[in-house]
Amino acid sequence: METNKWKSITTENDVLDIIEKSVARAQIIFKDSVSCGISAFAKERLIDGFGLIENVADFNYLDLLSHRGVSNFIAARLEVIHQSPQIIVLVDRKAIYRDSHHSIDAKKIAEKITNFIK
Repeated sequence: METNKWKSITTENDVLDIIEKSVARAQIIFKDSVSCGISAFAKERLIDGFGLIENVADFNYLDLLSHRGVSNFIAARLEVIHQSPQIIVLVDRKAIYRDSHHSIDAKKIAEKITNFIK
């Protein structure tokens, strides 16, 4: 799987668009700290398991170090505590699931989304 299917988040407007898109389809935000080994490990697990989530949600990627202000906006707008690395799943404009660090797992994300939208 190539990460070219991941939509980059670079602005607050990108985040607002993702929130609106969550009404029609689940949205995943992955906040990646590109200098962190734990984040690199989480990213590899997401790449390896991407086939499990690409059919149930859109995948959005934030380079946290390049766009820290956008990350802060996500935390405030979605009322989630900032963590890195972090997964946030949105459905109907709400964060229905979040996870971080070593707990990030594509299979678990897909199951949470599938169970929530049933």
